[in-house]
Amino acid sequence: MKNVLLFIAILISSPVFADNCDKPRDDFDGLYCLNKVYQESDKELNTAYVELRSFLTNQEKNRLKTTQVSWIKRRNRACSVHKNGQFFVSLQCTTSMTVARTNQLQDRIRECKAIGCQKSKL
Repeated sequence: MKNVLLFIAILISSPVFADNCDKPRDDFDGLYCLNKVYQESDKELNTAYVELRSFLTNQEKNRLKTTQVSWIKRRNRACSVHKNGQFFVSLQCTTSMTVARTNQLQDRIRECKAIGCQKSKL
């Protein structure tokens, strides 16, 4: 696990070698590009989560947090695997699930603005 985290830290902090994500030169450039897209989707998710919280009561915020933690666990189970002492993550899966969750939160924001927050949908 430490090796995976070290690799990710080096990848994120390394200078950009992938100059064209439409046609990556190798798997490492492809990984760099996938990671950049995931990072942006995660940033959008966090922004939507914070915005939705601004409409909620303390009780609703607690419910949203519980739902979000459950979603994170589902995403992690669906998009990662431990095998032979190694840890693998599918960035495509993670990004896809993150975008879908962001869309769900944005739907709730729209409802809160238009008709009020519906507790049953948090």
